[in-house]
Amino acid sequence: MSQFGDFGSLCSQVPSYTWCNLFYRQVLPEHPKILTGLSANATSAPVGVNPVCGIPRVNTDGSLGNIADIIACGLSIFVVAAIIIHAGRRQAAVGRTEIRILFFIYLATLPLQLLTTGSLLEQGSTALVAFTALHAGLVATLFWWLLGNAIVATQVVEDGTLSSIIPLSIIGVFFFVATTYISFDVALTLTHTFGPSNPPEALSSIPLFVLTSIWPGVAALIYLGLMLYIVIGVLNEIRPVWYYVISAILFVLSQLAYFLLSKVICQGSSAKVDGSFIATLLETATVVVLYVAWRSITEEDWDNDAYYP
Repeated sequence: MSQFGDFGSLCSQVPSYTWCNLFYRQVLPEHPKILTGLSANATSAPVGVNPVCGIPRVNTDGSLGNIADIIACGLSIFVVAAIIIHAGRRQAAVGRTEIRILFFIYLATLPLQLLTTGSLLEQGSTALVAFTALHAGLVATLFWWLLGNAIVATQVVEDGTLSSIIPLSIIGVFFFVATTYISFDVALTLTHTFGPSNPPEALSSIPLFVLTSIWPGVAALIYLGLMLYIVIGVLNEIRPVWYYVISAILFVLSQLAYFLLSKVICQGSSAKVDGSFIATLLETATVVVLYVAWRSITEEDWDNDAYYP
């Protein structure tokens, strides 16, 4: 029976589940017998720990790795870079600096995702652990900056100023350092504070689970609530509401594709692709719609509305 904070069932049932890279390294040296099936050989092992279905490492029996997600990440990099450039041209827009930082962080997660879920690096390797830990730190930071953008939109502090950027950055650094450190400790059991799992096969880490699974969902919900309050209650507008609702739907669909469709697609394609590429495309679509939503509430004819009473 899985308990709160256990990654065991996720690592076996969800192909390309990123954070499983940390647990593979954790059990490899001291409990190698736990690694069976596809995970038994680290040289060819896919992402996951004893996954039911997984994409073999690149060049294993002609495998291209997780090629679909690699392409999705590559395309997403260009899309997000274009959004950052366009956002930078809106000189007078409220929250321009803050939302560009948000997009920059998401942009930084994409090459890391390519490396951590692309089945390119050997399971258990120090390089894969390092990239995964950095990826986890950026994901936790990303959702803090998402929430921070909603806080800035309330105009409790003036956007683009040191009074806004410094507090958001300090808390963002805290999320990044804490999550990255916990990730390294889980994988390498540096201090035994956050690892190893007990029992080992449970692949358990409550702090890692909270920071990579619970915190993003909570931050996204609070962000959506605050933005709907601002758009409806303060700006008294309806059109931007649909953008925020669509972005929320896209984000939920991305998670459903990742957690529910991945195994089905993996098995149906004979372990050539899984649902991670769909999730990546939907997450990038979420970012695009968020940009459109932000742009719609910072149009010039609204600049002297609620933001500048």
